[in-house]
Amino acid sequence: MWLALAFLSALLLGFYDVFKKKSLSGNAVIPVLTLNVLFSSLLFLPFIVLSAQGVIKEDALLHVPVYGWEQHKYIVGKSLIVLSSWLFGYWGIKNLPLTIVGPINATRPVMVLIGALTLFGESLTLFQWLGVITAMIGLWLLSRSGKKEGIDFKHNKWIVFVLLSNILGALSGLYDKYLMAPPANGGIGLDKMAVQSWFNIYQLGMMSIALLLLWWPQHKRSTPFHWSWFIPLISLFLSAADFCYFYSLSLDGAMISIVSMIRRGSVVVSFLFGALAFHEKNLKAKVIDLLLVLLSMVFLFIGSR
Repeated sequence: MWLALAFLSALLLGFYDVFKKKSLSGNAVIPVLTLNVLFSSLLFLPFIVLSAQGVIKEDALLHVPVYGWEQHKYIVGKSLIVLSSWLFGYWGIKNLPLTIVGPINATRPVMVLIGALTLFGESLTLFQWLGVITAMIGLWLLSRSGKKEGIDFKHNKWIVFVLLSNILGALSGLYDKYLMAPPANGGIGLDKMAVQSWFNIYQLGMMSIALLLLWWPQHKRSTPFHWSWFIPLISLFLSAADFCYFYSLSLDGAMISIVSMIRRGSVVVSFLFGALAFHEKNLKAKVIDLLLVLLSMVFLFIGSR
């Protein structure tokens, strides 16, 4: 069951990346991200209220338990990590082709795997090592493909932003496992709906401050904001993808290294849209790079069964 949810999350994430790219085209990053977390918060706010009033019963799938600061402080930490990852990722995807960003993002399971090895005692098998090495080769080849489009991986700040987004995203994935693992397994044992609902609320507060203090005073001299109907679709597809993700991690036997790897399969959807809808360049070379990254995911899957 947790594997099926991980694959569904990957499909939804692929469309999420496409809608994000469309929304950010010629648009200001901070207000787009603020609206994203606003719509996501509005999606989950009714579950918080109805659960607190007893309308949604404790045994219901969408029930949000009432927590105190002792639990909420961990969710605030989750919000800070995710928001930092999103900010770097939004700026990166706005300024780079999807066919570059997607394969880079697909290497995130390697970072998660190393973290899982360190923090959760998940050991590397031969096939997992093959997966790590293949992913690194694919990333190196992707950097060579990027040079043909004038994108130097060593000196392009947007590439650095995407890499930072991935590092923070990997850290978030490991933190998720810690938050939702039962205390007997070394975790906090937080409810998945509580984490997903409240981290959106906290992010909304953080982004509202950023909007008022950072973007608004400079908005007439910086990139303007314009409304796009793709913006609410970002929130809808991300919320659905994260729900499947959190639900998957909450099930017995779920391995964060595997779930994270499967979710990176979203690169197939975003890559196809980059090629067909955005007409991005140098696709033949990038397909080889993408296939290597996908092969690395196959190795990781085989090695983690």
